[in-house]
Amino acid sequence: MSRLAGVLPGEAAYEALAARAEIVAMTQATHDAALKSREPGGLSHAERAALASRIARLNADPGLAAHYDALMREASASADVERIADPSFKGSGRIGALIAYTDLASTAPKDAGPEDIEALKQVGIGDADIVRLAELNAFLAYQIRLIAGLKLMRGEG
Repeated sequence: MSRLAGVLPGEAAYEALAARAEIVAMTQATHDAALKSREPGGLSHAERAALASRIARLNADPGLAAHYDALMREASASADVERIADPSFKGSGRIGALIAYTDLASTAPKDAGPEDIEALKQVGIGDADIVRLAELNAFLAYQIRLIAGLKLMRGEG
C-alpha cells in the first residue's frame, strides 16, 4: 500500500501505516483474495486484474493502473482480456456486461440496481461470480480512497 501511495519511511503517512500494521495486513489479504483467489470461479485472475486496472483508470490513478497491468501480465492475459482495462472499450456479451457493471459500480454506485444484476445473469454470469465481481469493485473503492488519503497526507492531490 505504501508503495502504491508513494509513501516513504520517515513520512507521517508511513508512520500512520506502521501504527496500523494489522489493517495493512488485512488490506493485503483482501487484495489477494479479490485478485488472486485460489478458487477464481468464472472470473479469471487476468479478468480481475483487467477490471481492476480499468477501475483505477476510471478513478485517474495511473500508478494503481500500472500495478494491475503488471498483475494482468503475471496472469498471462490475452489481448482480448487486456482490452478490458481500456475505459474506452465497452465489449459485448459477457465481457460487455462485466464492464458495464464495473463502470457503474466504480463511477456511480448509487445508481446500481437490481436491473444491473439481472443484466449480468442474462449473459450467464452466476450468482457466485456476481458476488466475486461486487467484492472486486468494493475492494478497489476502498483501495483507491485509502491511497488518495495517504497522498493527501503527503501533500499530494
